[in-house]
Amino acid sequence: MAREVFVDSSGLYALADHRDPAHPAARQCVHRLASGGVRLLLTDYILDEAATLAKARAGGMAALKLLEIVEQSDAFDMVWIGQERFEATKTFFRKHADHEYSFTDCTSFVVMRELKIREALTTDRHFAEAGFHPLLPLA
Repeated sequence: MAREVFVDSSGLYALADHRDPAHPAARQCVHRLASGGVRLLLTDYILDEAATLAKARAGGMAALKLLEIVEQSDAFDMVWIGQERFEATKTFFRKHADHEYSFTDCTSFVVMRELKIREALTTDRHFAEAGFHPLLPLA
């Protein structure tokens, strides 16, 4: 089984926007991982969040570029949240209400735990707080 790395919306956005401070690190990291046969997993929630962020920060063309990156690369695989993961996320979200985790963060943590993924392409400190290993400098 190939190594898998989870792609968070902050990492995906950094990859797509050359003005993002984490862009060079994200590009280098994704190139290294993809060249090494590592599978880059993201969820439908992450793609939604990253595309929305891109559109708000840089406009519609940036959001389309982000979609294109994911759709045209063989390195990315989409994981769908679905009903079971959604229910597990609600439980996780309630259990960790004392943290600043977004609901989307919690969907990511549920998927990463289920698939036994320890590393994430992210700048979000919540991933480290939840016990995962961020591959980009934390914001």
